Amino acid sequence: MFTVEQIEKAHEKVKSGADFPKYIQEIKQMGVTAYETWVNDSHTEYFGKNDFQTKSFPQYDKLTIADSSNSKKFSQYLKSHQQGETDYFTFCKLCAETGIEKWFVCLDEMTCTYYDKVGNKILVEQIPQ
Repeated sequence: MFTVEQIEKAHEKVKSGADFPKYIQEIKQMGVTAYETWVNDSHTEYFGKNDFQTKSFPQYDKLTIADSSNSKKFSQYLKSHQQGETDYFTFCKLCAETGIEKWFVCLDEMTCTYYDKVGNKILVEQIPQ
């Protein structure tokens, strides 16, 4: 199976949201089937076949997630990030500002779903292949 270190090495190549599809393909080849990233500190739980899972450590000091979400503003921030206009940490701060608590990536379905603090789906997007 895969390790957090292998995944983090692949993630180092990601400079902006524009690099995200290549990263997804690389970790999918490692055997990652899904992962869930928590915006407050960017710790991530990775899932593989046969109930395999592993978890990364927090990546930065805790951010405060807004109590209410702003899906319109979040969508604008996401688009900017995907066009390479923001780095990862900036994107996470913008997620927190707009009430995004976490995202869940399913590599079988190639979707990324963003959730607010009460578990509502704010946005589901297809990951380009």
